[in-house]
Amino acid sequence: MERRNVLKRISYLSTGMLVASITGAIANNSSSNSTKTILLVSGWQDVNIGDIAHTPGLIHILKTFLPEYKIILWKKSKGEKVKQLLYKNYPDVKIIYGSVAQDSSVENEEVMSAIKNADILVHGSGPYVVGQDNLEAWIKYTDKPFGIFGTTIQSITPELKKVLDTSSFIYTRETASLKVLKDHGITGKSVSFAPDATFFFDLLDEDKAISFLETHELEEKKFICVIPRLRYTPYHKIKKVSWSAEKIQEVEETNAKYKEVDHAKMRVAMIEWVRKTGNKVLICPEMTYQVDIMDELLVNPLPEDVKSKVIKRDYWLPDEAASIYSRAHSVLSFECHSPIIAAANGTPMFYLRQPEDTIKGQMYYDLGLADWVFEIEETEGKQIADTLMENWENYNKAERKLGKAMKKVANIYKTSSEKIKLVTI
Repeated sequence: MERRNVLKRISYLSTGMLVASITGAIANNSSSNSTKTILLVSGWQDVNIGDIAHTPGLIHILKTFLPEYKIILWKKSKGEKVKQLLYKNYPDVKIIYGSVAQDSSVENEEVMSAIKNADILVHGSGPYVVGQDNLEAWIKYTDKPFGIFGTTIQSITPELKKVLDTSSFIYTRETASLKVLKDHGITGKSVSFAPDATFFFDLLDEDKAISFLETHELEEKKFICVIPRLRYTPYHKIKKVSWSAEKIQEVEETNAKYKEVDHAKMRVAMIEWVRKTGNKVLICPEMTYQVDIMDELLVNPLPEDVKSKVIKRDYWLPDEAASIYSRAHSVLSFECHSPIIAAANGTPMFYLRQPEDTIKGQMYYDLGLADWVFEIEETEGKQIADTLMENWENYNKAERKLGKAMKKVANIYKTSSEKIKLVTI
């Protein structure tokens, strides 16, 4: 351990005198303040309300079960609207930004100060260990504990295994990741299942939601929300990516092949809902690009009597989405996180799972919600419609089923949070 400390002191010098003055004070013990501090790494991107919701969801978990802890958010994405959303709802959470160099060094003064003062680093929910470089920087500068909370781990590189082997706890957001970890020799009491933190997302925008509902005459619990999705997210059309021409071709060909056959099944449920209940359908986006595919896949092919009952929503933030979903009868989604936001607000939901959408969907099975997962290649539209109408006819039963799952979620979060307290004593 002494050799490691010497190496650390040498590494500090390479990042410049300003950072060196901060890192020189970083000790392997917890901060001397009586209030413990969590450095939370989260906020991966802002083009998806699910990715946005990860962060406030985990902040809510930590504030609920570890209310005595101070939280500093080391945020990856830099969207101004999301930043303001977090400031508005969590004025006591300091938000910092700062990149990590290839050698795991950090030159940002605020980040180095946070590493010095934090007692533990927690990596937030995500599709993989997105903040691996943040964890490597933490390991470079301190021996203080760190862990991963509610993340899918579908593959493990040698570099990631080094990080995982050093962690104090690993909570994957579905049990499928636990098998991956086990196959790589990573097991133990501190390796377990903790669902995606979005299940604890509690932000609302009531004013915007109520205004929208009134404008479009959507009555509480008398409309459903539906969310489209292509088999692969076309990131090459959304942001700068390093995809090869072959990768882009694969994405576009796969999406073109399946987009109609997938969404035809959702339309069956939409038609059944409108014709049997006389109620409306709200088409919503979870990602920005989905606004552009609503007409083609979910509106234009509908019969005229159904089309007149359909409303579209532009891209939004998750707090407004949550306020709308809370008033919907049900949420039917090809995306994974809109149903979770609905569940967090007590609204029954269906996840229409496409095989390309990683292993994260396993979490629904883990929580006892298998009846509401429709593996789209094994499902006919009538099955979705029939289950929707069953819930319409016995809504209390559906709400009880969801309540049972959400109670399980809360209990897991409570147990998982206790580990953070245990390793920071």
